[in-house]
Amino acid sequence: MFADIAKVFIKSGKGGNGHVSFRRELYVPAGGPDGGDGGKGGDIIVEVDKGLNTLEDFRNRQKYIATPGEEGGGKRMHGKNGQDLVIRVPEGTIIRDFETKKIIADMSGENQRMVLLKGGKGGLGNMHFATPAMQAPKFAQPGQDSRELWVQMELRVIADVGLVGLPNVGKSTILSMCSNARPEIANYHFTTLTPHLGVVGLKGDRSFVMADIPGLIEGASEGVGLGHEFLRHIERCKVLIHVVDASGSEGRDPVEDIRTINDEIAKYDPRILQKPMIIACNKTDLIIDEQGTDCALTRIKEIYEPQGVKVFAISAATNTGLRDLLEAAWTYVEAAGAEKTEVYESEVDLETLGHKEQLAIEFKKLNADTYSVEGPKIEKMLGYTNLQAEKGFEFFQQFLVDQGIIRKLKKMGIQEGDTIKIYGHTFEFYDTDAYEEGDLQSAIDLAFPKRHAEKGDEVEDEGIGYDEGNEDD
Repeated sequence: MFADIAKVFIKSGKGGNGHVSFRRELYVPAGGPDGGDGGKGGDIIVEVDKGLNTLEDFRNRQKYIATPGEEGGGKRMHGKNGQDLVIRVPEGTIIRDFETKKIIADMSGENQRMVLLKGGKGGLGNMHFATPAMQAPKFAQPGQDSRELWVQMELRVIADVGLVGLPNVGKSTILSMCSNARPEIANYHFTTLTPHLGVVGLKGDRSFVMADIPGLIEGASEGVGLGHEFLRHIERCKVLIHVVDASGSEGRDPVEDIRTINDEIAKYDPRILQKPMIIACNKTDLIIDEQGTDCALTRIKEIYEPQGVKVFAISAATNTGLRDLLEAAWTYVEAAGAEKTEVYESEVDLETLGHKEQLAIEFKKLNADTYSVEGPKIEKMLGYTNLQAEKGFEFFQQFLVDQGIIRKLKKMGIQEGDTIKIYGHTFEFYDTDAYEEGDLQSAIDLAFPKRHAEKGDEVEDEGIGYDEGNEDD
């Protein structure tokens, strides 16, 4: 089976945690904190490999996980960065979010390499949080979480010319006579089960890529038969050659065959019929009465040539008429040569793609002026945050803003001065919008609710003091 669809799990590397350590050496006064930063997690990168033409590799491996960053070390040592993971795909691969089916990336045209999921940033070590007022910070920043996602990859063959038509009309024979491609050829329906590509060479160093698309049947756009799996492969072709059995050797009416295929293409995507189309009336060597008024070739020319569609009588088996057909195809390819391959735009935000689902946060209004906020993510945050330290509390305060907790409380009607209870901690709410930027007292209120430092005071055990000459305190 031709592998043109694959489901794959991808996960970037988690950022390494910052380190907490202190330098204590003889004859080194005030060594202080020296915890290093964590390493960055590895990225998931997708890259086009022009040597690939199927998604066969993804049948044997479905999980791609980049390595995480290492934790920082003592003596200001930076943790090792995680190694990026490069996933190579054929040109023309469309990557979708498996759940929503939205397009993430189309690896076509100039889009040959891109970062699909970014690795988490490494956390800062405690050496970054030392201040004159807090010389021994006992906390560090955790590394950012990794990102993960199930994606669906779809290969859409990129060819200049696509051969379309019902089964057993000679498409594979035409490709084998025009190029070095050797598709399986036999006198039965659905001989071709996979698209085949071949390079057609013409005089004057001219060439183009031709694709043999498996035969379509009536109802293909609705999933009938084998061809419906490959309708997507004709979307990127610049020119379509509609091959029809002009001899009627299968007992079908060639004119009706053309209408059937055009109807199925229109149902799938009407824009495809706007591409240049050539009709190749194959197997003319089997026509007995070529001059008869009821000859299929004559009727096809009467119907389609007035519409501007070129009609060629050919016989792939005897190599008759193929040169004129290929020259006409080259004329259309050359005219469309300046046009870039249609590349689908991304339908997702790559900056937020793959973020883990946010853990639930529970809000309660205990009474008129008291609110409770709880949730596993908040509890986890409190587990590695030192609220008694100025920087630690600033981290926690920013966390409440980033997670939309403050915004939610405002929607619930919280007013300035109301109380917020979070896992045994009690805070007094101050609305930042009520203060002007640069108001020193409001900054103190926001950083430490219910613990206001006055000028000249020192707060023991919290490493906080107010110095008239140091506004940073």
